[in-house]
Formats: sequence, C-alpha cells, structure tokens
Amino acid sequence: MRVTLLAMCLAGAVQADEAPMRAQEQLRLDGFQASAGKALLQALSAGTLGDVDQLQEALAGAPLPPLATTLAGEWDCRTFKLGGIAPLTVYAQFKCAFEPDGTAFTFEKLTGSQRTMGRVTMQDRTMIYLGVGYVADELPMAYADLPPEDFGDGVYQPQVGIVEQTGPNTARILFPAPINESDFDLLYLTRSDNAQVFQPNGD
Repeated sequence: MRVTLLAMCLAGAVQADEAPMRAQEQLRLDGFQASAGKALLQALSAGTLGDVDQLQEALAGAPLPPLATTLAGEWDCRTFKLGGIAPLTVYAQFKCAFEPDGTAFTFEKLTGSQRTMGRVTMQDRTMIYLGVGYVADELPMAYADLPPEDFGDGVYQPQVGIVEQTGPNTARILFPAPINESDFDLLYLTRSDNAQVFQPNGD
C-alpha cells in the first residue's frame, strides 16, 4: 500500500502552485546526454581506480518505473563530481531525506558543508529534481524564489537533476552541467541501515 500512496503523490505532482522550470535549467536538462558523455570520458580515463570502482557501483542498475519507486525516508548519500577541474572527485558520505508533501517529494541533503533542498516531481514520465544548492551556514533558498535570470554564485546554485531509484535501497540523482566546478554531478543514495527495505525472496 505504501508504494501506491507514494505513486499517487508523484502522479499528482504538477499543481498550479508548482514552480515552473526556468529556461536555463531546461537547457541543462536538454543537454543531459552530452554533459554525461563528456564527463564520463574524463572520469573513466583519468579517475583513480578506487574512485572509478565507486562510480561504477553508483551507476549500476536500471531505473525502476517512477510509479514503482519508494523514495520516502532517510538515505545515506555520496556526491561524485565528474569532469571540470578534476576528472573524478568522490566525497564522503552524508545524510539525505525524501519526504512526501501531498503532491510530490521534498528532498534535502541534511549534512555536509554543501547542502541542497528542493522538490521531486513527475515531468514527461521522468522524476525531475528542481532545487537550490547552498553552503551549510547560509539560509537555503527555495527554487521558486530564484529570479528568472539568476545563475547562482559561490554561495548557492540552481540545480536540476533526474532522479532514479534502482532498487529497494539504492537511488541516484544525476545533475547535468552543474554551475560550479564539474561537468556532471551524481548523488548516490543508499538506504540508511535503520530504514532498509527487505523484499521476500519469492520461495
């Protein structure tokens, strides 16, 4: 029943009060494949072996259909930065959370010096994250409050990403052409130990 209720939240996500995607985020999303390809070439050719192994783990698994996802709850999350100033940078693990809000999911990276806060909605049968990245000691800004021509700065950055759940306890958010430092970002999520979802083996 939990899956059905969460699916209903996503299916009814586009509401009159939902912040529309700005043109600059749509442009980045339209260039998803090009951004991913360029960044992966750099990461796989010049990243250290240990970091590449972790990247391969994060990229493994086909995404579940959006209406079969079970995102709500606490997750551990790790950022991968691909291309740009370094071929591949893998950060420490921090805490993130998805929460249903009646029409969609809110998402927040809760710990670490770099945070993000926003919403996940269904657009063209794809789960899209629209949010704002910000420095931990600053007040977060809602995506809906961004001025139309604002491209962000070193304190906060408009973000757009594709959300994929690949299993009961694994998910990822893929960010094309982030504002700072890299060509492509990946936030790899694994369900926190106290929130693991176990599936029957079918025997």
